Amino acid sequence: VVSTAAGMIVTRAASEANLGQEMAGQLFVHPKALGSAAGILAFFGVIPGLPHIAFLTMAALAGAGAFGLIAMRRREEAREAEEEARRAVPAPAPEKADTVAPLDPIELEVGYGLIPLVDAEQNGDLLDRIRAIRRQLAVELGMVVPSLHIRDNLQLKPAQYSLLIRGNEVGGGEVVAHHYLAMDPGTASGPIEGIPTKDPAFGLPAHWVPEADKERAQFMGYTVVDPSTVVATHLTELLKSHAHELLGRQEAQKLLDGLAKTHPKVVEDVVPALLPLGVVVRVMQNLLRERVPVRDLATILETLADFASITKDSDTLTEYVRQALYRTITRQYTGSDGSLPLLTLDPRIEERIAQAVQGTHPGSYLTLDPGFFQRLMGAIRPAVESVVQRGYTPILLCSPVIRSAMKRLTERFLPNLVILSHNEIANHVRIQSIGTVRWSDAA
Repeated sequence: VVSTAAGMIVTRAASEANLGQEMAGQLFVHPKALGSAAGILAFFGVIPGLPHIAFLTMAALAGAGAFGLIAMRRREEAREAEEEARRAVPAPAPEKADTVAPLDPIELEVGYGLIPLVDAEQNGDLLDRIRAIRRQLAVELGMVVPSLHIRDNLQLKPAQYSLLIRGNEVGGGEVVAHHYLAMDPGTASGPIEGIPTKDPAFGLPAHWVPEADKERAQFMGYTVVDPSTVVATHLTELLKSHAHELLGRQEAQKLLDGLAKTHPKVVEDVVPALLPLGVVVRVMQNLLRERVPVRDLATILETLADFASITKDSDTLTEYVRQALYRTITRQYTGSDGSLPLLTLDPRIEERIAQAVQGTHPGSYLTLDPGFFQRLMGAIRPAVESVVQRGYTPILLCSPVIRSAMKRLTERFLPNLVILSHNEIANHVRIQSIGTVRWSDAA
């Protein structure tokens, strides 16, 4: 007792904490000590003649305290390890106010009602269709279309979608949930009931019919497609129309690097020896703007090498390249019977336009009075509408001298009108004239 009292007095004098806190801290700092005490008390509890209940109760309390302290110690160690790991990871640098997030090349925004079309867990197949579209365009156009990012936009209508290129909307549409788009290919046996609309890709008359009427519409001869196919087809046409906006210097350089592996000499002789990369890019963009593939890049560069000593104007070089790609251009519009249906241009109109083409260095421009332009559009538009109603692709044939000028004149008001020159048609193709653009006072 004297020794214990002396120890307590020494402890009290050497510590700033009170005696009770110091004793509790010493007692509970080591869980193994409590565990040993629990074992000793349990041993005393089974010795005959000693108070069993008292010793066993204290043994249980000491054992529970030991287990509790061990669990607490483990939690503290885990928390300390987590804190050390967190401190080891460098904190993200604060975002500067002068940084601008890069724009996605292509984005597809959808209303919340179209989320099932892009969600694979809900059997949506639009993502797979988009992958197939990119592969298809790589084959058809000869360029790799960037990845398309999809996100929902609550500002759109539930069944609305919108395609953006570099942050700007270039097209979109709206579908009807749980309906199919029925279009008459010209062989339908009769009218069909549904919601009148237009095919967003081609602007053709169509109807949205409920799922219950799908088989009936097919039986009547209508072409019936689901909403996912409608969106995918529209996206394909939009990407084809704006492919030239997706091809820049970086993308063109990758194509040239790929060609250099098989045709190193032609790439070395053209870029940058004869032409800067920017001119080559503009030529490729001009081709894609009129849906001429750039897949035959070797022929394109060979042609540029042949004519770069004559001109450095990208528009003029484009015309030379188009003539070199005449088989590729002709194949796009030739029918299965080998014929090429097209419109011809009155020679007097061709002569008037040729006189209005003023050449400069570089490039050229037109000097047409507004009255002539209005009469020209008034003559071309009904001819094109008649051709489309008969199921033909609107193609206008003209001389090579004015082909580029005619395209510039008509592309804003008649973007789907194809302008071909005589030098862009293969010899084996049979030309089928289906109309002539003329007016009485052309002179």
